[in-house]
Order: sequence, then C-alpha cells, then structure tokens
Amino acid sequence: MTTPDPDAAREAIEYCYEQGWTDGLPVIPATEELVEQFLAHTSRPPDEVLWRMEHLERECTVHTAAINAVMAGCLPEYFPLVLAAWDAVMRDRAAKGGGWQSTSGPAPLIVINGPIRHELEINCTGGIFAAGFRPNATIPRALGLMLRNAFGLVPHVFDQTTQGIPGRWAICFGENEEESPWEPLATEMGLAPGTNALSATLTRTYEFVDNRHTQDPEQLLNDFADTLSRTGSLIFRGQSCGVVFCPEHAQMLAGAGMSKAEVKDWFVEHVGRTETDLRRAGKDGISDSGPGARSASEAERAPADTFTPYFTAGKDVPIIVAGARNAAISMVFRVFGEWSNSSVEIEAAPVAATKGG
Repeated sequence: MTTPDPDAAREAIEYCYEQGWTDGLPVIPATEELVEQFLAHTSRPPDEVLWRMEHLERECTVHTAAINAVMAGCLPEYFPLVLAAWDAVMRDRAAKGGGWQSTSGPAPLIVINGPIRHELEINCTGGIFAAGFRPNATIPRALGLMLRNAFGLVPHVFDQTTQGIPGRWAICFGENEEESPWEPLATEMGLAPGTNALSATLTRTYEFVDNRHTQDPEQLLNDFADTLSRTGSLIFRGQSCGVVFCPEHAQMLAGAGMSKAEVKDWFVEHVGRTETDLRRAGKDGISDSGPGARSASEAERAPADTFTPYFTAGKDVPIIVAGARNAAISMVFRVFGEWSNSSVEIEAAPVAATKGG
C-alpha cells in the first residue's frame, strides 16, 4: 500500500479553507470518485432538490449533500442517514422558515433507532453528547456544511447567531433501546418496531439534571420540573422541551408503573411558574398576536399565586432514553418552536452499494 503524501493532503485541505468551504475544522477534499461512492448508497437521483430557499435562489440537491457528507468525514454508508436527518429536521416548521438564520443559533438534535445503530457503531450509551465517535460527529456536521455551502449560512453573514450552542453541528446519537423500559422514539411515532429510523428537531439549549439522591419518583420528577420551568428560556406563551433520560432515571419511573405517556402528562400538569415568578422575571405579559411573545406587564394580569403551565399537551415533551447507566445524569433540551412529532425511515442502501459496488 502506497503511503499517502501528507503534504499533498495538507495542500488540498488548505485549498478548501481558502474557498471558504469549511466550518473552521479541516474537511476531506471531495473527489468525483468519493462522491460517486456516496451516491451509490441511495436510490434518490443526484439532481433531486432537497430544499430551495426561494428568496436567495439557492438550493441543495442530493449530489450537493453527498459532496458535503464527504467533506464532513462521513463514510459512504452514513449517507442514507444524512439524507434522513435532513428530511427529518426539515419537517420542523421553523427549519423551513427563518430558523436557520435565527439569533438563537438553533442546533439539530438527531436521534437514531433500529439495528443500524450497531451496524454503523453509533454511540448510544456513555458520552452521547461528547466527542469520540465518527458517525455521531460527522452526520450532523454534514448538515452544517450543507447549510453553509449550499445556502450561505456563514457566521456574520446569513447566520445571525448571537452566541449559539456549543457543538451546534455535533448532536447525534442512537437511543439506548436495550436499557430503555419504554418503546423506542420511532416506534412511538408510528413506525414498526425494529425499523431503522431517524428523528430530528431544532433545539435551543441543553441543561443537565444530576439526581442520584433519591429513589422517590415524585421527587425525581419535581427535580426535572424545576429545570424545565426555568423562566430564562420562556420567550412565548408556551414552549416545547424534551428530556433525554439516562437509563437509571427512566427505569426508576417505569419501575413505579409510569409509562412514557404518563411521564409526559405529569410534566404537562406540573411544569410552569406562578404569576409572581413570571412578574419577577418581567415575563408576565403576553402579546395577543402570533405565538404570544412575553414581556413585562404594566398591570397585574392574574392573582399572584396563579400557576401558568408551559406545555399544552404531551406532544410538547419528546422523551428519549440514551446514555450510560453509571451516574443518574439526564439532559433537558429546549425545542426551537415545535417539533414535528414524526420519524423518518432510513433508506436501505441499494444492493450494489452494500456489496461495495
């Protein structure tokens, strides 16, 4: 085997930097041969338009997606997941609006179900929000490069993020189906058990809940409710938040006889703040137009002890089980707008691709 020329590789990578094709990290130069290997893993035509920004007259095709998946460091067999991730996140209404250019700098959250998690060695347990696993890191990075290179979502230009989220293009993991006491997310969304599927939504922030201090499910849920009820994340009349339960927390709740739907219903009833709390934060006033933007109210709108719930239904609270069973630490995430409550089946690679053709 011929040893690759590191100087030539460095020169190619630097060329990509000079063209502005990178997200700040080195990319893999996309040769025609490499791109064809990726396209061989989907039956979708290369010229199929995945999305078009009419006001910018920009579009992203399957071929463009393949180029950016190469540059992101994906393997060819990841490409069906890149396409499914794009389709899934674009089901969010905000993604088709101005979400990508929002000052919040929303991050796609990508969750994978089915046997493909193990076939592609996708991390589902320890360190799901951390680095160290190629598919977990490169699949979401491909989406970021697609948005940058196809649509010009470049910081300080079309990307107007005020501060952003650490790891904006790196949040992707498999659900820990083996240790979850509940049905997988994709099954909950209506797909057959065992289906290779992907779910995605845009998110604002992530906050951990570390609770190894109680075996009382009511106390545990109240700890989550406190984090979910934080006023700093409340912008409109209500909001949507999700929970990535670690196996210990999920199993404790299930052991107490609670289904996933019952946990959601508990959150719908208990997550919120009193008028006093909202007034203290200057968020007791609600606009009558649109989604009802919050602001400080000049007059009291309700008695001080009136409780205002944040959620309207269980659909506002997506629940996932992932991570390691070693420390009873879970994660709360804030959904940017409303998530689609749906999952996308991952396309099986054509026979020629699976045989290495």
